[in-house]
Amino acid sequence: MGKKKVAQKTKEELIAESEKVEATAEKKASQGGRHKIEKGRIYINASYNNTIITVTDDRGNVVTWMSAGSIGFSGPKKSTPFAASKVAEAIAAKLEKTGPFNVDVYVSGVGKGRDSAVRTFGAKKFNILSVKDMTPIPHNGPRPPKVRRV
Repeated sequence: MGKKKVAQKTKEELIAESEKVEATAEKKASQGGRHKIEKGRIYINASYNNTIITVTDDRGNVVTWMSAGSIGFSGPKKSTPFAASKVAEAIAAKLEKTGPFNVDVYVSGVGKGRDSAVRTFGAKKFNILSVKDMTPIPHNGPRPPKVRRV
C-alpha cells in the first residue's frame, strides 16, 4: 500500500487559523448579547410523560426550548414536578443575558409539572404578567357507540 503523507501546517497557517476561529467565536457571542428581548411568552406543556418548556418573543419566534428528557431525566422521572422545576431553572439560566424578562405564561396539559414550573419562573427574575391555562377540554366529545345487542 505504501506510506501515506500527512500534511503538516506551518506555524503561520496555524496562527491564522486560530485567529479565524477566535474571530468567529467572538462574532457569535456578540450576536447572542445583541438581541435583547424585553417581552415574551413562555409555553409550558406538561403531559403525563414529559414537561416541555418553550420561550418565544412577542411575534412567536422561538428563542429557546428545553424538555425534561433533554436535561437527562428518563422514564417516569420526566413527568415529576422536580424535573419541571429543573427545566425551568435551565431555561432561566439560558435567558439570563438576552431576556425576555416580562413574560406571559401559557400552561397546557394535565401533568404534575405545571405548578412547579410556573413557581420556579416566579422565583427567578422574571416578571410574570399573566398566566393562562390552554389545556384542551372536550365540550361534548364524539358520538358514543351503538348499544350492544345480544
